Amino acid sequence: MPDETLILGRVLRYKADPFVEGPGAARVDEALLVRGELIAAVGTAADLRAQAPEAEVADFGDALVSAGFVDCHAHYPQTGIVASWGKRLIDWLNTYTFPEEMRFADPAYAAEVAGRYLDLLLDNGTTCVASFCTIHPGSVDAIFEAAEARSMAIVAGKTCMDRNAPADLCDTPQRAYDDSKRLLDAWHGRGRATYAITPRFSPTSSREQLQALGALWSERPDCAMQTHLSEQTDEIGWVRELFPEAQDYLETYEAAALLGRRGIYGHSIHLTARERDRLHEMGAAVAHCPTSNTFIGSGLFDMGLRDRGLTVGLATDTGGGSSFSMLRTMAAAYEIGQLRGRPLHPAELLWLATVGSARALGLEGRLGRIAPGLSADLVVLDLASTPAIAQRAARAGDVWEALFPTIMMGDDRAVRSVWVGGRRVRS
Repeated sequence: MPDETLILGRVLRYKADPFVEGPGAARVDEALLVRGELIAAVGTAADLRAQAPEAEVADFGDALVSAGFVDCHAHYPQTGIVASWGKRLIDWLNTYTFPEEMRFADPAYAAEVAGRYLDLLLDNGTTCVASFCTIHPGSVDAIFEAAEARSMAIVAGKTCMDRNAPADLCDTPQRAYDDSKRLLDAWHGRGRATYAITPRFSPTSSREQLQALGALWSERPDCAMQTHLSEQTDEIGWVRELFPEAQDYLETYEAAALLGRRGIYGHSIHLTARERDRLHEMGAAVAHCPTSNTFIGSGLFDMGLRDRGLTVGLATDTGGGSSFSMLRTMAAAYEIGQLRGRPLHPAELLWLATVGSARALGLEGRLGRIAPGLSADLVVLDLASTPAIAQRAARAGDVWEALFPTIMMGDDRAVRSVWVGGRRVRS
């Protein structure tokens, strides 16, 4: 019999989609049973004690037990430049991102940053992430190796560029295909690793490179594909100059067979009606990156996309995003929703940070939700982690009112415990 642990607390799990069913889509149970790497059962403390009388008990009192946070769009090589004073997107790339990414030619440096980055995520309750790497294959090996050492689920891939970037960060269409295929063969499906074919965005990839990567995805549709779409208006203008034949930004990917299910399109702020419809029709997903969108001045994401059925996940986009915390990211998503006239309920915010992001990455059947048979990736939140939060939570009339102050004011101090694959990694 695998090791068993009985976790007691306010166990919050989703039985349906709160964007459809409202806050009643979630329920709170007393306990969950972890057996080996998986969740074995959820229910009352008495029932689960009877099922597993020899189980080790981890009692978290009135703390909230949730599925671990899932960050569906980030750039781990930008860990060291997070919160750098910025201008517009292209200036930010040239000033901070590209010089830093050149350092990842050194495998030792890549390994150091990869480990630091994943530890920062775990400190903040994030148990799965989708990350861009750099042009260097060693940067891909580094993040997969670091995740494997921590038993974390991860989606990652070599960032491909062959123009409009420093020469040291450019490859060719053939090299992009060859490197990506070799890395995909080495890592995809190994343990908890998922490979993502990764063109940075259309301005830094020629038509030939996009087509080469589209050909690879057609050969291996079981892997993911991640890129950027319609982040800033001047970026869209640049795409229009580079691809005058395309009717919109999305068509630059669609023409290269880079639009489809398991595709994740970061930002997607300034979409046309056609782009919205095609993303939905093709079963693609978009990543909402609220702290990044405000930090770099990109714009305000339209959560109406989710209401109209498009798959939306939540993401930090570090280091363009200004925080490693999904709590801070949820708070920013709420604030942007207010500015757009679509305030998000706490049930919707937590859904986006767990089930929504897992769905966007094609991992919903494995993680992102508390349910029997899914991976025991969990975060335990102290809903009274600071005096300011505690005094507000004390007035709460239900679990959502108790959780919301932590979403809006919480940080890593609220993360009481983190579990990855059934193993406690933070306490």
